Amino acid sequence: MHQTGKKAQVKEMFDGIAHKYDFLNHFLSLGIDNIWRKKALKNISAYKNPVILDVATGTGDFAIAALKYKPSSIIGVDLSPEMLRKGQDKMKRKGLDHIIKLEVGDSENLRFTDNTFDAVTVAFGVRNFENLEKGLSEMLRVLKPGGKAIILEFSKPRGAFFKGLFNFYFFNILPFLGRIVSKHNSAYTYLPESVDAFPSGSAFTDIMIGCGYSSVSSESLTGGIATIYTGVK
Repeated sequence: MHQTGKKAQVKEMFDGIAHKYDFLNHFLSLGIDNIWRKKALKNISAYKNPVILDVATGTGDFAIAALKYKPSSIIGVDLSPEMLRKGQDKMKRKGLDHIIKLEVGDSENLRFTDNTFDAVTVAFGVRNFENLEKGLSEMLRVLKPGGKAIILEFSKPRGAFFKGLFNFYFFNILPFLGRIVSKHNSAYTYLPESVDAFPSGSAFTDIMIGCGYSSVSSESLTGGIATIYTGVK
């Protein structure tokens, strides 16, 4: 996927897989993604009844998991109307649409005023930003002073054996299964390619620091398959 028009391509791709996205997410990760989300969201525990923005919310799984910390409100934004439609149906079904609001929104042009949110979260979405620095800077802008950005993203595993096993699954098995179930030819080929191209670990924390975040930290998960990044305004 070329940088030119990446935003439009990401929107089109996620619109195309929305109907099977939740199933494939949990199936292809063997359910580990839920454990990662819970671990990442522990970073919200310091805030009392926080106001939360969930960027690249998709169908709202990260927003739903954040309810454990009794937020006063959660807004989820995403480029894909189809993903949001699935998410809104899910919120209504679970009786959560009074506290979790989902809307079309662009991470690089957030409609919110400065200093609005206690926490801004994004799970498996920053690598899809067309302009990473601009998206991170917008997230920082809408955070309250002392507020925290919590980013969960795939990364490159360490260790030769584990890395080899993971890469075989990620580049061969996952795209094959994803293509069969979703009927979308490129979405699950894009996933490993986008992870491979993404600046993970210290390369990413350096970008966060460059955007103005303080107290930046990273925590590696499951042998480095995923990483939790946090930064404070």
